[in-house]
Amino acid sequence: MQEDSPQFECYAIAVVIPAYQVEIYLAGVLAALPEYIRYIIVVNDCSPDHTRQVVETAMESDRRILLINHVQNLGVGGAMISGFQKALELNCQFVVKMDGDGQMSPEYLPALLMPLILRQADCTKGNRFRDLSFLHRMPFIRRLGNVLLGFLAKAATGYWNCFDPTNGYLALRAEVLAQLPWEDIHRSYFFEISLLGQLYLLGALIREIPMPALYNGEKSSLSITRILFEFPPKLFKMFLRRIVLKLFVYDFSMASVYLLTGLPLLLFGVIFGAVKWVYYASRNVPAPTGTIMLAVISVILGVQLLLAAIQIDIQAVPHEPLVRP
Repeated sequence: MQEDSPQFECYAIAVVIPAYQVEIYLAGVLAALPEYIRYIIVVNDCSPDHTRQVVETAMESDRRILLINHVQNLGVGGAMISGFQKALELNCQFVVKMDGDGQMSPEYLPALLMPLILRQADCTKGNRFRDLSFLHRMPFIRRLGNVLLGFLAKAATGYWNCFDPTNGYLALRAEVLAQLPWEDIHRSYFFEISLLGQLYLLGALIREIPMPALYNGEKSSLSITRILFEFPPKLFKMFLRRIVLKLFVYDFSMASVYLLTGLPLLLFGVIFGAVKWVYYASRNVPAPTGTIMLAVISVILGVQLLLAAIQIDIQAVPHEPLVRP
């Protein structure tokens, strides 16, 4: 920490840990958290192992630890919402999400917290794709899943500048956290992406912090089936909702005009061209030049207008924090 950096002990910082079947890692994670963390909120998401006993044992020697027990499994999103709400009840200023499997090193907490303390960001999150040496050590299935999800998540959330949108190591200012609509945040594995989607609608500025992920041979919960069949529909739904709210409810800009004109032109050109091609091909006669040009020009204009709308959308990523100095 730099000499002119604030002392973290002066701030009410909470770490929220969703815990489900991580009993072999959890004690080490709790013991490694630095002293300046004021509250450690562990949410036992109805874990069938000895998670509760591990946390209760740790609580005997560390008064900072608070335990929330779910009577039924709510998923990582449900666990985090419980932890977030508890942190807000405790009047915390900054809240960090850290998994209980030991993959998120506490040595990067200062890097996550400093932009929030200096009011340079509303949310900070890890980026695992800056260090090639650690990237090569990432299990192939995780690397493949993150690459596939990365681009789709950018389009769905609107944070085109986030290279690792599925990274769950993040920190938020309490003022921003309190504005989130809990009912619109996904309760399960889609939590991180849905959280980013809600932050975008608020206009929150996100900064990514380069950091490696730590893998200890644990089995990945990310499946190809989920990537191919479950994530795309959810991402598409989030994308549509974001576009409607951002371009037609919260604002109306040139991107809205380009979308309203470009999409009908593209659809008309494709459908009209396909219908006419089938019509003339079935009669074995060449299509009139005017018919061809009408379809081609409609497609070209539609694509150009949609590209202009996409460019405006990319440039619309929040650049100023909600909580300013």
